[in-house]
Amino acid sequence: MAKRSSLSIRIVEGKNLPAKDITGSSDPYCIVKVDSEPIIRTATVWKTLCPFWGEEYQVHLPPTFHAVAFYVMDEDALSRDDVIGKVCLTRDTLASLPKVKAAPHSQVLRKVPEVVQAEGRGYAGDQPGPLSHSHTGFTGWAHLTEVDPDEEVQGEIHLRLEVLPGPPACRLHCTVLEARDLAPKDRNGASDPFVRVRYNGRAQETSVVKKSCYPRWNETFEFELEEGATDLLCVEAWDWDLVSRNDFLGKVVVNVQRVRAAQQEEGWFRLQPDQSKSQRAEGNLGSLQLEVRLRDETVLSSGCYQPLVQLLCQEVKLGTQGPGQLIPVIEETTSTECRQEVATNLLKLFLGQGLAKEFLDLLFQLELGRTSEANTLFRSNSLASKSMESFLKVAGMRYLHGVLGPIIDRVFEEKKYVELDPSKVEVKDVGCSGLHRQQSEAEVLEQSAQTLRAHLGALLSALCRSVRACPAVVRATFRQLFKRVRERFPDTQHENVPFIAVTSFLCLRFFSPAIMSPKLFHLRERHADARTSRTLLLLAKAVQNVGNMDTPVSRAKEAWMEPLQPTVRQGVAQLKDFITKLVDIGEKEELDLQRSLSLQAPLVKEGPLFIHRTKGKGPLASSSFKKLHFSLTTEALSFAKTPGAKKSILIKLANIRAAEKVEEKSFGSSHVMQVIYTDDVGLLQTAYLQCKCVNELNQWLSALRKVIINNAGLLASYHPGVFRGDKWSCCHQKDRTDQGCDKTRSRVTLQEWNDPLDHDLEAQLIYRHLQSVEATLREKHRELSGGTEVGTVPTNPGEAPKDPLAALLGVLQDLRLLHSSSLPSSPSSEPHCALDLQT
Repeated sequence: MAKRSSLSIRIVEGKNLPAKDITGSSDPYCIVKVDSEPIIRTATVWKTLCPFWGEEYQVHLPPTFHAVAFYVMDEDALSRDDVIGKVCLTRDTLASLPKVKAAPHSQVLRKVPEVVQAEGRGYAGDQPGPLSHSHTGFTGWAHLTEVDPDEEVQGEIHLRLEVLPGPPACRLHCTVLEARDLAPKDRNGASDPFVRVRYNGRAQETSVVKKSCYPRWNETFEFELEEGATDLLCVEAWDWDLVSRNDFLGKVVVNVQRVRAAQQEEGWFRLQPDQSKSQRAEGNLGSLQLEVRLRDETVLSSGCYQPLVQLLCQEVKLGTQGPGQLIPVIEETTSTECRQEVATNLLKLFLGQGLAKEFLDLLFQLELGRTSEANTLFRSNSLASKSMESFLKVAGMRYLHGVLGPIIDRVFEEKKYVELDPSKVEVKDVGCSGLHRQQSEAEVLEQSAQTLRAHLGALLSALCRSVRACPAVVRATFRQLFKRVRERFPDTQHENVPFIAVTSFLCLRFFSPAIMSPKLFHLRERHADARTSRTLLLLAKAVQNVGNMDTPVSRAKEAWMEPLQPTVRQGVAQLKDFITKLVDIGEKEELDLQRSLSLQAPLVKEGPLFIHRTKGKGPLASSSFKKLHFSLTTEALSFAKTPGAKKSILIKLANIRAAEKVEEKSFGSSHVMQVIYTDDVGLLQTAYLQCKCVNELNQWLSALRKVIINNAGLLASYHPGVFRGDKWSCCHQKDRTDQGCDKTRSRVTLQEWNDPLDHDLEAQLIYRHLQSVEATLREKHRELSGGTEVGTVPTNPGEAPKDPLAALLGVLQDLRLLHSSSLPSSPSSEPHCALDLQT
């Protein structure tokens, strides 16, 4: 059994931000920190005081995290970025707020309307009704508050406290051992920390440790415990400064009576801000619209979920001929708000069981069975539509990148002004060498049409060449879809319906959204500016017209798209030919393709990084980093000079012991990670890899941590610095093999579309959803069985249950008992964490 926590974060938009630039505007972006560690950076929205981001992230982290903070920054090209303000939500706050429903995934692609400010009280706007899948958390507008340096504390301090008996009076011994992850307050990326211990009007201080955020003191202070004296011991960490005033690093307040009762306490204490200062007024810093959902899961061992998994798999294998058809019942009892999440969980579960194609085929048949009009097929947000969307993102994202990537890059690089709607045309000055003339509206429209025809033609050509690049499981699933639709609508008048069924997913729900919002599909690091965004929107509309097979209805909507009609008509013919070839995959070819892929180590992540391995003594300059192309598979981390060059293995995956960040002062950059591994003789070695931004750094760390999660000998601690000269730059220890001075963060990861499947977690999420609608399932069973009470239905091994719904209810009851029985006696799966002794 393991406890897991995750944060679903949606950064929607900001409003009424203050102007930070001389132009009277700002260039805002957001930094998300979990316990003071930067995890996410949104794209910058240029020249606006009301930015819209619409970015979604999911972070997996230990249940012991304390807070998540959102910093709104103003990007500056020539100086340090300005801090506009922040919103901070503690874990306790998120856990105590009312349950909120997840916003439909499609809302990410459009601007969300303003709602009344939530003031930290949970869901704002329409209050959710009974939800089948909800989380605690915050949704709404929150005021930005000023960033007070005294509140920007981080890290922990290691203390040993003991009470020794008299005479004449008892004595309190406070040993300040060490600290870790202190906030860097100096320009060199470190601090000069010392500790002040105060009790009953007396104060004593440790020595100052220069240039370290991981100091070690091992100094003991003694205080007499007088009768009637204060019961609080205050331990404060400070950054010493020669000229200016000392900077506050945080404090811990300990209840002495608690220590007296226990005689001795030792552990890591989390540093807290100085709450004695009066809170500053919020001021006029603007607001941020957020959705932050906290989910805690207790995941049981694999064997506990086998009855549930087997029951669902039996239903899928039997298809529409099954006796109980649990899948239709699950769809019927799933609310619209959580259908996307349930669909994704089911899809991943069946992917792990090798039944994704069969699961989707069953959903296709169910939807076709209740659809009478061909033009409404797969147009609703049904379980089939949502599951197919999730399937394409999980199984087809690399394929989408291969087809769309070069076209999207070209649109961003050209930055041409493109407009087809005469009511929106802006005439421009053109010319050279000082000779300018104004373009006519007709010239702008013609030039725009030429540009769009070129982009659309290039996209369709790339798509037509991509049949062999499309994953076999995707092709086989589209084959089943094409076949089922043709069987349901065999008439000549419905000749295009099977093609439109395929394009409704491939073009309308996959390619077009990716064209409109390439940042959200990881095709670009930044959002498009207004000009590029308009070009992408018009291109997406053209792709939709091709996907709709150029129907009269689609043409009539926006008559000004007429200049693209020749390319659209040609594209329809190209697309039909492409789909015909795409679905022409036999069972043998499918198996052969899957077998050939299974022999290759699947690619997890790739991209350019700068590498440096420390050798000998002397300073480590950033120029010593060499740019190479890295590839991470489930077997090794490899590199090559160029993407197409022969790869060389840098580190075998089984040898990796940790993947962690490196503190900024070590290399003068905050985007360096270290991969700690054992060499051929079993000695620990470290490879230092530099990334270009905080997002790339966290994506690489996440990918590495996920693929080594089952490695033997993972480290519990590491050095965030480097061994330079004769000592570690972080804690100044002179033994190179010294135990690390900071704890590893192997459980902090970002969810990505190409994550390894987590079978137990998916089964737990499905169980939790079914448990939330159990009352509805029981009512449905009584309705179907004529009032018969639910009981466990025994079956022979491998035989489908005679009453699957009754069997499902029995399985849910068993899992509920397993959860309740495991909670009191289960040992904590968490590493040793900070003691909560402060008041």
